[in-house]
Amino acid sequence: MPKNVVNPEFLPVLAKMPSFDGLSARSLPEVREIFLISIRLMEGKPQADVETQEEYVPGLNNAPDVRVLAYSPRKIAPNAPAMVYIHGGGLVSGHPEVDDPKCQILASRLGMRIFSVDYRLAPEVRYPGAIEDCYAVLKWVNENAARLGINRDKVVVAGESAGGGLSAALSLMARDKGEYKLACQILIYPMLDDRTATKHDPASAFGEYVWTRSANKYAWQCYLGDAAGGDKTPAYASAARAENLAGLPPTFIGVGSMDLFLCEDLAYATRLMAAGVPTEVSVVPGAYHVFDMFVPDAELSKRFMDSYCGTIKRTLNI
Repeated sequence: MPKNVVNPEFLPVLAKMPSFDGLSARSLPEVREIFLISIRLMEGKPQADVETQEEYVPGLNNAPDVRVLAYSPRKIAPNAPAMVYIHGGGLVSGHPEVDDPKCQILASRLGMRIFSVDYRLAPEVRYPGAIEDCYAVLKWVNENAARLGINRDKVVVAGESAGGGLSAALSLMARDKGEYKLACQILIYPMLDDRTATKHDPASAFGEYVWTRSANKYAWQCYLGDAAGGDKTPAYASAARAENLAGLPPTFIGVGSMDLFLCEDLAYATRLMAAGVPTEVSVVPGAYHVFDMFVPDAELSKRFMDSYCGTIKRTLNI
């Protein structure tokens, strides 16, 4: 797809972007360095009215404690809403600090406490390590709600890219276990389907920039091993595999028109609607993967954040 299709505000960063192709031929430290190079291109401004602290949450099934970055407005109402936030990085890289600017903005704008999960990464820890860490944080938030000043009826899960996929899987797990309630799920260009690039490809127009087919195949194989793209992938690993989407919380799904995940995200949104789940969809024209993190001050990036913040406000009545 020619670059003149890219929204002009998103073009300059492409010239600085490292290539995510050929990850399988690189060592794991080299792969993670590529992610770090891209992260350094992101811009963020600290919010003076938000404080951040580190927490450690008991892991599930004798797993190690899960590190969490907790964001809270310095002035916050009692019984506040809360968000479990899950970072991206293709399941093989990333940490909560990547989303520090976004989480600070969300905490400030929405008046909510945000808990960003430092889940275990593949390939050192494959499925179900990451999703179990996310559930451990959801459990901790709910069971410590009184001490944390949280309204258990207003807990949101949100995440971008791989974190969006984990958010969708966490919503499925929470629904099925029935222990804790999620008020809504915010899926930001989520990585939902292990079959994309391992078993089938979307049209060539998608995934040319930033997160490509080969990168996606590499990531899923790191997380699932040889089972990636096969017939037995569980829904808690790849939410698109879930047969029944009924009973999930109100949902926002947002994605760029040039993103590799466009097709799988729209398919999931359609299935949510068919299952009776209130679902809002935003497709950003001329946008590649993680466009808003690289160019947060672009007009379309601002509108994108406004749209999912609006979903949260309406759903939680805040």
